[in-house]
Amino acid sequence: MFRVIETFSGIGSQAKALERIGAEYNIINTADWDINAILAYCMIHKGKIDIDKYSMISDTDIIDTLKNLTLSADGKKPINEKTFKRLPMDLKRRIYVAIKETNNLVSITDVKGKDIPENIDLFTYSFPCQDLSLCGCWHGNKSGIARDADNRSGMLWEVERILIEMSEHGRGLPRFLVMENVTNILSKPHEKDFGEWKETLQNLGYYNKIYRLNSKNFGIPQKRERAYMISVLCGGDEYIEAAVHQYFTEHNLEGDEVDRLRQRKLMLKDILCLDYSNPQYKAEADASKPNDTNSRKEILRDNDMLFDGKTINEIYVNTVTTKQDRNPNSGLITYHNYARNKAKWRYLTPRECFKLMGFDESDYERVIYDNPQVTKNRKLYSTEKLIKLAGNSIVVDVLEAIFRQIIDINRDILGERE
Repeated sequence: MFRVIETFSGIGSQAKALERIGAEYNIINTADWDINAILAYCMIHKGKIDIDKYSMISDTDIIDTLKNLTLSADGKKPINEKTFKRLPMDLKRRIYVAIKETNNLVSITDVKGKDIPENIDLFTYSFPCQDLSLCGCWHGNKSGIARDADNRSGMLWEVERILIEMSEHGRGLPRFLVMENVTNILSKPHEKDFGEWKETLQNLGYYNKIYRLNSKNFGIPQKRERAYMISVLCGGDEYIEAAVHQYFTEHNLEGDEVDRLRQRKLMLKDILCLDYSNPQYKAEADASKPNDTNSRKEILRDNDMLFDGKTINEIYVNTVTTKQDRNPNSGLITYHNYARNKAKWRYLTPRECFKLMGFDESDYERVIYDNPQVTKNRKLYSTEKLIKLAGNSIVVDVLEAIFRQIIDINRDILGERE
């Protein structure tokens, strides 16, 4: 049984990939502080959140437990006391249950080395990319992963702290680490800081393999290039390290090896939800139709039309980000519903964004089926929040290929644990 810890777990691309390749695995812990992701992860991977299972826990105990955790309502900053108080008790109970059911350690800043069990096979850390992305640089944010930057991408160093604490206390380190982030982390401005991180891992006994992988090469019609680093614990054993190096040389995912490991090839026709006789598809399309403003006219001019009303333009869409109402975006779809002052086209729906990240429609359905009420007129998951969950995720199909390599190395080079 492959024992896994997902930090910065989001909606669980790692668990989804392991499930899809048929791996025997156990998610020992997750770690995410965003209540939107916490609930969505539980619904996707555990089913409906069963608050009755914890009915014996009093409201007071639930409130006290949650108040002692570093939670976030937006994934950017800790939730303040005023906002926490306004959350309905039913929603607080759901958050509590989701944390318990997914063994969520919540904020990475609160996780200690002693909290990580020994004999972990895989530890994943897709830390925030905002301070590394080109978009951030355009807005004057060039701090990247500098140790003293005190930003979200700097959460990388919390992972370092945890691994060092494990090592200093004689606790066995995870056999494999997997990092995913924007490719800008490999660029010149971040070379020194990222080099320091790789050196830390080497000093801890890891061999690092870096890939630049694009989801369009893994059966998903999306141009999304990301940096991945697989770190294999060789413990200073030169024979093992040489064998791992040879494996990656012979099975390079940036080359033809991807064809062997790719499990499916989706086209845009498999992604787009254009059958508006389905009331759910129509409601989602209506919600993704913007006002006909001057700025939206620029968006129409500058972005690809994926469907013109008759024909699907079978291309690779641009990267699914945390927001579709932007320029540039992933692409537009002709859509007439004759609503007043609305554009004659729409953005990708959240459902389509989930599918472009490699998730199944059934995963998306689990999230929206039990969308909790926040106020009398507002549910937790708006169109914008659902797209943000997708955009912050990792393409499942790319992870499938990476995890197949890890399983190969674990079995053939390191030797599976008893």
